[in-house]
Amino acid sequence: MNFENFLLMRQELVLIGIVLILLIAEIFTDKDQKGIITPLAITLFAIHTIIGFLPLAEGSIFGGSYNTCALINTMKNILNLGVLIILIQSSFWLNQDTQKGKVSEFYIVLLSTLVGMYYMISSGDFLMFYIGLETATIPLAALAAFDRYKNKSAEAGIKLILSSALSSGILLYGISMIYGTCGSVYFKDVALMISATSALQILAFIFYFAGMAFKMSLVPFHLWTADVYEGAPINITSYLSVISKGAAVFIFTIILFTVFRVLAPMWQDVIWVIAVLTMTIGNLFALRQKNMKRFLAFSSIAQAGFIILGVLSGTAMGMATVVYYVLVYIFSNLAAFGVVSVIAATTGKEDMEEYNGLYATNPKLSWALTIALFSLAGIPPVAGFFGKFFLFTAAASKGFYWIVLIALLNTIISLYYYLMPVKAMFINKNETPIVAFKSDGMSKAGIIICLLGMLVIGLASPIYESILKVCFGI
Repeated sequence: MNFENFLLMRQELVLIGIVLILLIAEIFTDKDQKGIITPLAITLFAIHTIIGFLPLAEGSIFGGSYNTCALINTMKNILNLGVLIILIQSSFWLNQDTQKGKVSEFYIVLLSTLVGMYYMISSGDFLMFYIGLETATIPLAALAAFDRYKNKSAEAGIKLILSSALSSGILLYGISMIYGTCGSVYFKDVALMISATSALQILAFIFYFAGMAFKMSLVPFHLWTADVYEGAPINITSYLSVISKGAAVFIFTIILFTVFRVLAPMWQDVIWVIAVLTMTIGNLFALRQKNMKRFLAFSSIAQAGFIILGVLSGTAMGMATVVYYVLVYIFSNLAAFGVVSVIAATTGKEDMEEYNGLYATNPKLSWALTIALFSLAGIPPVAGFFGKFFLFTAAASKGFYWIVLIALLNTIISLYYYLMPVKAMFINKNETPIVAFKSDGMSKAGIIICLLGMLVIGLASPIYESILKVCFGI
């Protein structure tokens, strides 16, 4: 393998270099100079994000264990955009007295999880896939327990690591069955030997699907989500709900389309049932939530149900809708989490009732949260409408009309509960509303980027067509 082939791992190598630089900076800077870590980390990652959009050759290394192509590079770039926004939004929270001394740990652990997600997305066999998955998952538990002096945060970390261990065991058992029946772990080899008549291979797929359903918070593997999201710091919760889930959706879709395509008649039936259950249960439970983090947790569960609708078609168009919707979801969800994070960090308030009368004191934050919720609900002209429209189109193109109808009904339900915080902010009266305050510059920048992303992607929906052209040549 020559140096040119080695550079196919450009994104991974640059990101590992950033982690090492931050580690060196942590070691050699004095306590009174730790403030340099945050701007250093954001600047380095911004450069890394820009580098990701430079042209990259397609190819594979390590005997096909690692692959890269236009589609994979696009997925990584989408994740990079989301992580950059999270880093920007986290700067105010990390500068608080309660987080001093842990700034470097936050960036090092978070970027380490992203390295694992990169390798997972680029994997060409189940071994690389599993190594990348675990590299991403284990540090996530440390992030969930980041506020180590808070019982809820420690509980979130324990719940996440125990649930992850169980799901990883189930997933690995499915992979062992695949290896036992096919004699190979390479995706291309397995795709040639998978048979719809082999009961053991079908069982292996069920175990694989169950393990991945946990990572994506699909019903009935979603029970950990609300507790972990509520206990973890808000900025970590946004990372879990957007970046971690997005990476899992990407690789799940790739493996379905490449490895298990022969089993499409079976997994399409499984997926539409899971999609309907996920969006319905997520919406119904979101109606009951009063804590904003739990509210957004069940919202993200429902959104996962919508996302996998694009998988049903089993076509390039369906894959493009998934990529496009995850891009939309990143901007929409991070805008909502950005507003909730600023309010929680400044006032310590997280309950929906405490948002009553917010518009009277903080109108800009109220409008930002409203636009984000409208996008998640799928109201035009923001990007969420076009994301859902393309997902429904992809499912309907293969004749799944009843599922699209159920999804539309769920969209109506979601519109009701997304309007609950809007009602609290604009209509409900409150004698002691959240006091007026000014957000810091970095938090403002993160929210503005998200709002611009939602509006630009919505008004320039041909971005979806460009994804089809760049990634699939259509």
